[in-house]
Amino acid sequence: MSNVSFADLGLSEPLLRALDAAGYTVPTPIQARTIPALLQGRDVLGIAQTGTGKTAAFALPVLQHLAASRERAQPKSPRALVLAPTRELAVQIARSFDTYGRGLGLRLCTVVGGLGYGRQIETLARGVDILVATPGRLLDLVERGNVRLGSVSFFILDEADRMFDMGFVKDVRRIAASVSRQRQTLLFSATMPNDIAKLAGEILTNPEKVEIAPQGRTVEKIDQRVYFVNASTKRALLSHLLADSSLEKVIVFTRTKRGANRVAEALEDRGVPSEAIHGNKSQNARQRALENFSRGRARVLVATDLASRGIDVTGVTHVINYELPADAESYVHRIGRTARAGASGIALSFCDSSERGQLKSIERLTNQRIPVLPVPANEDMPVPPPQRPREEREARDNERPNSHHGRGPGGHGRHGGGGGGRHHRPFGDRSGGDRPEGDRSGRDRSFGERGPSAPAEHQWARGDYRDQPRGDAPQGDSYGARPKFNRPYTPRPQGDRPFGGPPRGNGGRRFGGGGGGGRGRGRAA
Repeated sequence: MSNVSFADLGLSEPLLRALDAAGYTVPTPIQARTIPALLQGRDVLGIAQTGTGKTAAFALPVLQHLAASRERAQPKSPRALVLAPTRELAVQIARSFDTYGRGLGLRLCTVVGGLGYGRQIETLARGVDILVATPGRLLDLVERGNVRLGSVSFFILDEADRMFDMGFVKDVRRIAASVSRQRQTLLFSATMPNDIAKLAGEILTNPEKVEIAPQGRTVEKIDQRVYFVNASTKRALLSHLLADSSLEKVIVFTRTKRGANRVAEALEDRGVPSEAIHGNKSQNARQRALENFSRGRARVLVATDLASRGIDVTGVTHVINYELPADAESYVHRIGRTARAGASGIALSFCDSSERGQLKSIERLTNQRIPVLPVPANEDMPVPPPQRPREEREARDNERPNSHHGRGPGGHGRHGGGGGGRHHRPFGDRSGGDRPEGDRSGRDRSFGERGPSAPAEHQWARGDYRDQPRGDAPQGDSYGARPKFNRPYTPRPQGDRPFGGPPRGNGGRRFGGGGGGGRGRGRAA
């Protein structure tokens, strides 16, 4: 379908004029396959990575259907509902509807959290044709009686996998149950895990499945590279890279909100105009940050994964993963912020020693090996020590699978089971370190016995006081027991434990997780 035009897809003349004014002449693959199916009235299950034109794929046919019906929007009863996981994505979708639907006379409303209820309630009361919303705020308005979903004839779920990641699955099912059964349903997702497949089976009827790229594959025009760097030198490496003027418009991703603020502040201190965007900022502040970045007033936008699917800014030249994401799918969405609409882009990742496992997961998902770049040296960043080849390090790690983080095959020393500490032992060996089994070397904590190294005055339990009632220890002796019902004390034999358990191991930090009851993790060999 490389020679197909928008006119060949059956779109109306007003929509074609709006597309021409926006500079869109050739449909993307997902648009070429999705628009005809939606115009025919079919449900659609769309699977495509970010930046492929999914929004226009469902917005154009929905606009054409609503304009052709010539029905008047009723108060509080939208005719089309679009659910998005984040505020940024909802605003982006609404902007696309507004761009393509100019001149059609349709009313549009955006309902998201972080803003006051007043204006949203007033707009819904006047009646809207298209409602773009996030699940949480929409359910609030439904429960308040400010919106009714029984008249929805087009129900669109965008970025459904992200909704599951953010815990919106129950909200989505509640909303789907409130929408009219006489509807056309569209579900779009970048990946298709089992939960999404189950949801699709519940809400779609004989859908047309449109899959543009294999799940998890990144855009081919993105040049991906990784730096192996210590966590303490990531900030210096970022500053060094941004000294290159070719990094014109950059998005930097961090894992935490606080980390995003710190990186943005550090860049501002170095004279790099930067903005931070994350969930703790108000909706107005987030929109202002996006506006400054898109208009070029900020060269760098530092964001968390919250914004990885809601940033639709043209001309992003580089995406930098300052910290690798916890799940591999988020990596695909992060780097999808560049190379949009057929352009090319560069994605750079900083990987420290604690993130090697995440890098492997990303490479498995994308089915490609990310090339490694050498870390540059400058006055702010010390020359990194020479590293073994990547293949050699991975082979070494595979040969020692049980020495990671000081936990041997027996488990964590604090909870028993003989965790592998500095003195690694075979599975099932409950002795403490490399000492003979049962040798506790003066550290026995059984009542009345401190081992041979205890002072003579503290070995009273083996002397004349053994037959006295409990609590009759000499006055001031710190090892005497407190009176309790005046029961006679009967000491256990040396080394025994209640219920016939094995002797206690040391389990301290030095010997690392020796038998049951140990509290130290130890260090790997």
